[in-house]
Amino acid sequence: AVAHTSASGTATQVVKGPDGHYWAQATIEGRAVRVLIDTGASVVALTRADARRLGVDPTPDAYTGRVQTASGLARTAPVELAAVSVAGARVERVQALVVEDGLAYSLLGMSYLGRLSAFEATPAGLTLRP
Repeated sequence: AVAHTSASGTATQVVKGPDGHYWAQATIEGRAVRVLIDTGASVVALTRADARRLGVDPTPDAYTGRVQTASGLARTAPVELAAVSVAGARVERVQALVVEDGLAYSLLGMSYLGRLSAFEATPAGLTLRP
């Protein structure tokens, strides 16, 4: 028996950017968002601007968490995203944080990556397998 994950679709390759990072065009809540794939991030983290563009706009009192960003401590609001996909690799009901400020770009963290059957780095890029 195969362990059930909520990932579906086809394997996809994300090429390494000129800066040495893995950037992907993700579809979140049906809209395109440029994200940095970050295996060190426990959850998907959205900038407030990206979240608003997706129609995700937590109320001020929803910002109950804190994270350390490059520019200091920032407040976060937990949200659940209906679906996140990179090319063909789709995961539904993904836990995420909206970071109030201080996050330069949205991060595709382990709340998405950890629900795939596998992800592997090769010299050519990162392969995501649903």
